[in-house]
Amino acid sequence: MDVLNFSETRARLKAVMDKVVRDRAPVVVSRKNGEAVVLVSLADWNATEETTHLLSQRANAERLIASMTELNAGAGKERGLIDP
Repeated sequence: MDVLNFSETRARLKAVMDKVVRDRAPVVVSRKNGEAVVLVSLADWNATEETTHLLSQRANAERLIASMTELNAGAGKERGLIDP
């Protein structure tokens, strides 16, 4: 993850934002007298929020863990994207 200081980020804001979106990689912006912040694309933010929401519900988390356990035990089945 890239780390830039505030002045550098401000001077190159459009390029920094374009890189965050293009590379799907957040950038940490350090500040001289404050806590650092992170620039992240809206798509990545929304995906993180959705994952957090889904895993915060016990039933969803348990289903995911059970599915991963099944897959790791070799019980997975490969399917095409249009298979039911």
